Amino acid sequence: MLFRNAVVYRLPAGWSVPIAELAARLEAAVLQPCGPFDMSSRGWVPAGPTHRFVHTVAGHHLVALGLDQKILPAAVIRQVALERAAELAEGQGYPVGRRQMRELKLRVTEELRARALSRRSVTRAWLDPQGGWCVVEAAGAKRAETFVEAMRAALETFPVLPLKGDRAPAARMAGWLRHGDVPGGWLIEPELELKAADKSKAAVRWARQPFDARDVLRYLEGGLAVARLGLTWRDKVSLVSTDELALKRIDFLGLSSEPGDGGGELDAAAQFDVDFALMAGELSQLIADLDAAIGGTG
Repeated sequence: MLFRNAVVYRLPAGWSVPIAELAARLEAAVLQPCGPFDMSSRGWVPAGPTHRFVHTVAGHHLVALGLDQKILPAAVIRQVALERAAELAEGQGYPVGRRQMRELKLRVTEELRARALSRRSVTRAWLDPQGGWCVVEAAGAKRAETFVEAMRAALETFPVLPLKGDRAPAARMAGWLRHGDVPGGWLIEPELELKAADKSKAAVRWARQPFDARDVLRYLEGGLAVARLGLTWRDKVSLVSTDELALKRIDFLGLSSEPGDGGGELDAAAQFDVDFALMAGELSQLIADLDAAIGGTG
């Protein structure tokens, strides 16, 4: 269950919610199936193999937000509406107009919505009250913010702030590339994307291939900004950081996400706890170092 993507938020100093209260509040907002006329439904689901809404290991808490969405492609609505329109045109003796077509699409949508199948997705998050972090397993801000909104609704208050430093992340990473003064414990990897800030959308990418520092400097001086940068932390974790500090393609070097690869005979629940403890232990230190590297306030 190792996270492969993460968006990091800072918890306020001293933040703490009793586990029993947190679990009760999440269970009170449990995910319900979509109703006949609902396109989606959001709510909390068990976070681990023990089916608890708050899965706790060594002071670290895992929670999970579920989202059920009905699968109703626009192409299917259009196809059925066109078939109905052809039948209607034949019956009334003249083509279906725009207004009739809009009404047909609305009726078709309502009919198909009641019969549509639902697809479930789950967003997990790790809460680290001692370290002061909330880490959402998400590749970007939109999904992470959906989780934060749901937590605020469940707890009535959840005053987290996105991880940020004293300078824009793109500027901070550009400085590392310009001067080679990467903070201790971090190494730059051959994974880089530079983008223009204007409407031209110009971009230069190096994907798993070395880049020449002189070329990078020329592009930076030409107005391109760092959009993604590959990094390795203490030879333990590799990742790609975006200009919004979303952490992507996290790889715990030397660890495996496959059950049983640790050499012991663990059942699924025990393996889950081991994976969670290892991930939390590594990421808590990594995030603290990243916070220091970007000039954070923590």
